[in-house]
Amino acid sequence: MNTLEVIHDVPVLLCSAEGAPVRGEADALDLIGEAWYQGAQWVVVPAGRFDDAFFRLRTRVAGDIVQKLVNYRMGMVVLGDVSRHTEASEALRDFVRECNRGSQTWFLPDLDALRARLAG
Repeated sequence: MNTLEVIHDVPVLLCSAEGAPVRGEADALDLIGEAWYQGAQWVVVPAGRFDDAFFRLRTRVAGDIVQKLVNYRMGMVVLGDVSRHTEASEALRDFVRECNRGSQTWFLPDLDALRARLAG
């Protein structure tokens, strides 16, 4: 069950670890729709919910999902350990680093890191 939580005055949709895999744009649209319905500005998805193709940049799945969220002005957090994927791909390491420098998509290890980022 996904839940809405307000963190430092920012409404965040926390997606449960159990749930349908996030495989592409259609799944991203489902998350965006639920987030809008609940009034969230950010969607937080456990890393384990993403299909492995998300972490292989050549598939373009990550880019398509991130772009969809950008188009709808919705932030996204990939929450949890992605080191298995970043250790296998320099391109993914660079992508994660660049995302974390920005203000739209973050790869964070846990909710405490999210709270710290949203605190400003």
